[in-house]
Amino acid sequence: MEAIKLIGIVIVIIGFILKKDTIATVVIAGVATGLVSGMSFIEVLDILGQSFITQRVATVFVLTLPAIGICERYGLKEKAVDLIRKTKNMTTGKVITLYQVLRALGAAFSLRLSGHPQFVRPLISPMAHGAAVVKYGAVDEETEDEIKGYCAASDNFGNFYAQLCFMGAAGTMLIVSTLTEQGCELDALRVSLCAIPIALISIVVGAAHNYLLDKRLDKKHSASGPEA
Repeated sequence: MEAIKLIGIVIVIIGFILKKDTIATVVIAGVATGLVSGMSFIEVLDILGQSFITQRVATVFVLTLPAIGICERYGLKEKAVDLIRKTKNMTTGKVITLYQVLRALGAAFSLRLSGHPQFVRPLISPMAHGAAVVKYGAVDEETEDEIKGYCAASDNFGNFYAQLCFMGAAGTMLIVSTLTEQGCELDALRVSLCAIPIALISIVVGAAHNYLLDKRLDKKHSASGPEA
């Protein structure tokens, strides 16, 4: 009956498939796993509480989101769009590519100054949307959603493929420790050197991807005609 202890994984999978609240799904899965393992409800709550205390840095977003919300309320988005309006020859794809490059450089030096709540939502997405509005006039909801998706993807690509370029990154240390335990001797420098070409390729591919976005937007709006 040891397999019953894996019920938490089943709950997480079902919760994600049904698109239920992530935090609630994980908590329910944790409680269920503890109960079927023979723990009392109080013991389960005690473990959850200890985990929350030891990992409380994960709740920094509780402070980040209100701060970003206040900035948006007092014109952060509008200022970002105004900046794009004053910049000549800046397209939606170029804005997104520039951010991906900056995101990759930050990740390579382990500078966590970017991210979805800090930059993509309040700055990059409005700037990319503003570039489209300046060039094409009003854009439809489908185009706006597509631009948002590209902005979010640029943050993921820039961070994911460049973070291992930093020798002290958690991912780098995990790779080194895991392979060392398996008898493969290597150091963090070798991992970082191997990650650099991947990071550069990701930037080139991202730039090409964003260039094609510009071309697709050009074709779409030239076919439909300028909008007021």
